[in-house]
Amino acid sequence: MTRIEQARILVVGATGVLGTLIAERLAERGARLVLHGRDASRLDGRAGDATVAIDLTDVDAPEAIVERAVAALGGLDAIVVAAGVVGFDGVAETSGQDLETMFTVNALAPMRIISVALPSLLQSAAEGNEPMVLTISGIVSELPTAGLASYSASKAALAAYVAAAGRELRRSGIRLVDARPGHTETGLAERPLFGTPPRFPRGHDPAAVADRLVRAIEEGATALPPDAFAGA
Repeated sequence: MTRIEQARILVVGATGVLGTLIAERLAERGARLVLHGRDASRLDGRAGDATVAIDLTDVDAPEAIVERAVAALGGLDAIVVAAGVVGFDGVAETSGQDLETMFTVNALAPMRIISVALPSLLQSAAEGNEPMVLTISGIVSELPTAGLASYSASKAALAAYVAAAGRELRRSGIRLVDARPGHTETGLAERPLFGTPPRFPRGHDPAAVADRLVRAIEEGATALPPDAFAGA
């Protein structure tokens, strides 16, 4: 079990639908929060100890986000990465810049955030806490989808990193978990970085997915495959 009350938690992508719902649930359970988002105006009025408005594509974004979170909270016990972008195109149409943005936001920035936060997470473990990192790669990380090649690849990269890093850090007392829910009705598909979304079947209820994710943090889950969200 991971104790959420008074836990020092950084939520990356806290202005998105899923990030907002997760942050609200963590706040209700008494967590101390630093909320990150790209748009400062959307962070106004959010419950938390501090907010960090910075674009994940900025060169020093991971370092700045972690530094400000640690300064505001006096350390870190957990990180939730709920940020992401999606794009729809055939492989022949995806531009180099779009591909770079996709991998930066969905994979490289989260990887660097974990790496930069590692000293704080190790300190949390040394203090007797149960530090953890939760990422959300989604079902495409294990079922790459035509028309979503770059998105699938970026999410698969994140999932592979978390799986390997989790094995590496387990003995240090740090738990890394990647969640792979199926399509969720967050509206992200209607705001693609590029391309036109196909018609998706009805997806998961984002509130139910957020409930499952927060429960996984509390219960010490080590895996969240797609079937963990059955009924969501």
